[in-house]
Amino acid sequence: MTNPFMMPPTGFGPGSQPLDQQDEALEYMPLPQDMRTYSPRIPEIEELGGADVTPALALLAQVADAAAEVSASGGTRQFDLAGLDPANRALIAETMGSGEVSAKVRAIPAIAVQESVFAGIWSLKSATADLIEVAAIPACVTRAPFTPVRKALGKDTPLADGVVNAPPLQIELFDKSAAFSPEADLHVINLSLLPHTEEDLAWLDQAVGEGAVTILSRGYGNCRVTATAIPHVWRVQFFNSQDTLILDTFEVTTMPEVACAAPEDLGDSARRLTSVLEAIR
Repeated sequence: MTNPFMMPPTGFGPGSQPLDQQDEALEYMPLPQDMRTYSPRIPEIEELGGADVTPALALLAQVADAAAEVSASGGTRQFDLAGLDPANRALIAETMGSGEVSAKVRAIPAIAVQESVFAGIWSLKSATADLIEVAAIPACVTRAPFTPVRKALGKDTPLADGVVNAPPLQIELFDKSAAFSPEADLHVINLSLLPHTEEDLAWLDQAVGEGAVTILSRGYGNCRVTATAIPHVWRVQFFNSQDTLILDTFEVTTMPEVACAAPEDLGDSARRLTSVLEAIR
């Protein structure tokens, strides 16, 4: 006779219980999709009408060398495109393409920043300049990101009905900002894990204000990085591919790492750009 305690249990697990007609079907959050990946861009020189593109090729070779140097030693290198004719500029633009990260710097003049398909190689355009910069993040992004576009009201932000947990968070952010040191550990306030109301978020938005830099990283979903009007305080928000907010944080740091190209990325970009130039020639 079989011992009943040796038999597998029944009545447990998915499908073991009958569903009523009123029971809702189990729904899963859609998975991320459409991830951006690197693909080499090989421009056709013949399409430029036989123009002499030697200056563009020479400049791109210098950019590749600079990427290798910055990967090894850090810093930044800039290349001015002002002296190039339209054909050479077109070849450079076609070779560089558009990568995952872009930024808007509301300075005078305003600067549009676009990463190329080669991580750490950036295009910078303004009313007075057209540059390529090789860096983890362009210098213009870190120069004065917390210059107020919208003033931080801090503790003077008017309280409204529904504001519950925001004031203590504002105090924490201002204290960490005042005590900030570049050697200090990253300080993060994860709003997604804290109880809060919509009124809390609106109150915090007024309390911290808005700085001069906004960065958008498009990869496996989107990440929006916004400088506040408080020194060293950034709002970092992650969205999935359906544009649903899945992580909402404040970071007290010099620059959130999600916006920066790693040294390994720069070294890889140097090799990739060199390979593309060999194919073009």
